[in-house]
Amino acid sequence: MLRTSITSRRRSIAPALIALALLLWPLQTLAAPDPAFTQFIASLWPEAQKAGVSRKTFDAVTRRLEPDYSLPDLILPGRPETGAPAQAEFVQVPSQYVNEGTISRLASHAQTLMQQHRSTLIGIERDYGVPAPVVLAIYGRETDFGRAALPHNAIRVLATQAYVGRRKAQFREEFVLGLKILDEGHIKLKDMKSSWAGAMGLTQFLPSEFFKNAVDYDRDGHRDIWTSVPDALASAALQLKNKGWQPGVRWAYEVRAPANADCTQGVPEVTRSIGEWLKAGFSPSRGRQLSAAEQAQTASFLQPEGVYGPTFLTTKNYFVIKDYNFSDLYVLFVGHLSDRISSPERFETQWSASTQLRTSDVEAMQQKLTQLGLYTDKIDGKAGMKTRSALGAYQKSAKLKVDCWPSTAVLKAMNAPPADPKPQPKAASQPKR
Repeated sequence: MLRTSITSRRRSIAPALIALALLLWPLQTLAAPDPAFTQFIASLWPEAQKAGVSRKTFDAVTRRLEPDYSLPDLILPGRPETGAPAQAEFVQVPSQYVNEGTISRLASHAQTLMQQHRSTLIGIERDYGVPAPVVLAIYGRETDFGRAALPHNAIRVLATQAYVGRRKAQFREEFVLGLKILDEGHIKLKDMKSSWAGAMGLTQFLPSEFFKNAVDYDRDGHRDIWTSVPDALASAALQLKNKGWQPGVRWAYEVRAPANADCTQGVPEVTRSIGEWLKAGFSPSRGRQLSAAEQAQTASFLQPEGVYGPTFLTTKNYFVIKDYNFSDLYVLFVGHLSDRISSPERFETQWSASTQLRTSDVEAMQQKLTQLGLYTDKIDGKAGMKTRSALGAYQKSAKLKVDCWPSTAVLKAMNAPPADPKPQPKAASQPKR
């Protein structure tokens, strides 16, 4: 009787032990050390020491540090693709990224924050020249006004990007400065959360930007971009100021383009005064009247969706925001949200229902344009201003419709083999003599 009881108990326990072992097995596998990574991190000590990081902090933070190979933007020879999502700014069409529902929701909440942080925002504009709606729009875009949880350990992200990222040299420095942030006690390691690219805090700073621009605006003795709204907003404003923000200048003007507008001219290098653009046939949307001072401003011509969507004249402040995040869609989102905080008006021209090519297809297009001598910028799979302009130049040379928008049809035309020359008629045979 006792023997039967013990046997049955063993039988009941065995499945539970097996299940527990199966659950723990992947965790043990993931925790296996990566000797090459460990050696790489150890090699960074001289740089960390030079930056002022203590040996105690370096050892404590890096002791059991492991890379995260699920992050996007990594180069992993011999490894399958992780399937990690790409950055939205570079894979979505404008109508998806500058989504009306999101813009409306954020603008409504920002209006509440305008009143809640009124004195802080007035002070920030006085001290740095950046209007309240602009810094609030960045706050909204980056972390949904602090409501979006940052999922990653910043040090692990920075270390992984420094080890196998596409921008190793940059992230090598960012990793060392991340250690310096911890060593100086600005935040604890467990609270140092970031995006997949290592940006931290309410307005998303890399460590280098923290040391350049972080401000103790609430005067509590700490530069706290993680939990202090005044510090985070003032730090964002100082960053824009240091990148060249011009007080009293809009980020861009939506305009109606004339029928003969050349979309290949939509690059930062082609600039005119806004008044000259108006004389060339561009007209402000909704009949807006521009002052003499506005017309004197220098601007570039931008069609983010080729000839299909809204057209803009972009001021120097457009490119200052773009230096905060290198994406036209990001700037459009922040700029438009800042406008909507003050006014309910949407863009006059609607985005079209165009689709975005895959990154690999845009890279193939850039490579072909480079071979043809039409494109000299980075091969990065991002359909930015220069890619769209070069594409329009190709369309002109190939006698295709010039719309400056990367599409499957244009890529197919690029990859089509050259047409065979027409066969020459054979000469008539001469009669034999």
